[in-house]
Amino acid sequence: MRKYLWVRQILGQIFLIIIGLYVIVPIWGMLRLAFDGSLLSRPTEFRFFPKVFSLEPLFSVLDRPYQSVHFTTLLKNSLVVSLGAALLALVLGASLAYAFARFRFPGRKPGLFILLLTAVIPPIAFATPLYIVLSILQIRTSLLGLTIVYAVFAIPFCIWNMRAAFQSVPRELEEAAFLDGAGYLSTFRYVTLPLALPSIAIAALISFLMAYSEFAIGWLFVDKAQTVTLSMAIYAMVQSGNAQPWSILGSLVVIMSIPVILVFVIFQRTLLERMLFGALDS
Repeated sequence: MRKYLWVRQILGQIFLIIIGLYVIVPIWGMLRLAFDGSLLSRPTEFRFFPKVFSLEPLFSVLDRPYQSVHFTTLLKNSLVVSLGAALLALVLGASLAYAFARFRFPGRKPGLFILLLTAVIPPIAFATPLYIVLSILQIRTSLLGLTIVYAVFAIPFCIWNMRAAFQSVPRELEEAAFLDGAGYLSTFRYVTLPLALPSIAIAALISFLMAYSEFAIGWLFVDKAQTVTLSMAIYAMVQSGNAQPWSILGSLVVIMSIPVILVFVIFQRTLLERMLFGALDS
């Protein structure tokens, strides 16, 4: 029996090591590209470390990495679109999620099923109707139009995620607020919403990441280099082949990852504390 436990533990450790390498090796490879000053185009050989360590690719990225567009413009576009999409998805998603969680109305179950269906359908299926609607509104090629597109993709996930959070809030707390004279809006704002903050924060992070990393659909709604995002610029650089050294591509990917890493580092402790607090309360 003890031998069986040892074998099981060893196999488990090997499995975890394989998973860890699967995650770490691509990250290490991108870091190696970012600091390799010897690359003139694509890498032609496998290396664990840069052949010529250099910071020049990083400085090149911070200047004009894509079609003479400043890096600050690309970063601003990405943050404006991602944060705007996350905020819009949360505002609309929270109200709809609370309605689905607390009220009974005709079409409730079909509506939930349709939302679930839209969450699993590939985003390209919505490209044509969104293209037509935004063209009619004359905002298709603007950052506002791109923000709306990404918010549409994130809303179904936000609704299902926050609906489960609102359902976990005891009805007795809301009823107590009603007895004290609070209305639906006040109860939602001061009672239900604070207790559901962990799930809302997770929905916000996922919505932000969806918009921050998406590049394929965005090209349908952008026609100027000044409205391109970081992820779209990376995709364009990959498609250009040997037009630029891949060290610049690696540097752009590394720098693009910094805001995401900062978000998780800043909020991970708060998220864990709120999750544990919510679990203890429930």
